[in-house]
Amino acid sequence: MAELALHRARKRFGQNFLVEPAIVRRIVDCIDPQPDDRVIEIGPGLGALTGALLERVNRLDVVEIDRDLAARLEQGHARGKLAVHVGDALDYDFAAVGSDLRVVGNLPYNISSPLLFRLLEYTASIRDIHVMLQREVVDRMTAAAGSREYGRLTVMLGYRFAIERLFRVPSGAFRPQPKVESAFARLRPRAPLPWRASDEDIFRRVVAAAFSQRRKTLRNALAGIADEAQMRSVGIDPQARGETLAVAQYVALSNAIGQAR
Repeated sequence: MAELALHRARKRFGQNFLVEPAIVRRIVDCIDPQPDDRVIEIGPGLGALTGALLERVNRLDVVEIDRDLAARLEQGHARGKLAVHVGDALDYDFAAVGSDLRVVGNLPYNISSPLLFRLLEYTASIRDIHVMLQREVVDRMTAAAGSREYGRLTVMLGYRFAIERLFRVPSGAFRPQPKVESAFARLRPRAPLPWRASDEDIFRRVVAAAFSQRRKTLRNALAGIADEAQMRSVGIDPQARGETLAVAQYVALSNAIGQAR
């Protein structure tokens, strides 16, 4: 806890530091990093997970927005094994680190969804992702079609990744203690894709529009993007709402739109 006494968590960075050793060990066991794995940690903070990972890998890259914490990490670990990249993970070029990446992180609650969408851009460079998130975000990531939690995040991540909730983490495992419970999740790129969108720009537009106003029927939400005939051609009821469609149905609809152009 000495590190906590020396660093005041910055609310603007969404800092809630993982301090429970048993949780750190469980996370590392789930990741099971091998010495030559290319691991990159997002938001290392005080370095609890960083230190545990460095015991298992030959090199670790970390992305830290807080310059004070970045400097502390550089001073506290052997040079040559730890590469500290100072900056915002939302702007970071993950592909610059290499390929076959194993992405790890205790993601700040205030940017977790945008950061997950950012990682979607680097699927080709990623082997897997292990992240700590607000439990409600993991609920959304793993939601079933038709449920209240099912939404744009579910569909977009579910298209590219197989997602697994690994375990819940109580708020007492962090300092400062958040008001919400967390969960640890694993995302593995689907290879090959079980459903392939012929035009991913159309796919993204369709999904975004379908969830832009959840109370709207697809006929209204997708006006100007898809017509009723296109929906019916792939077995979709135009009177249905976006949260009732499975990922495969969104892919089928976007492909039908693409074929009509």
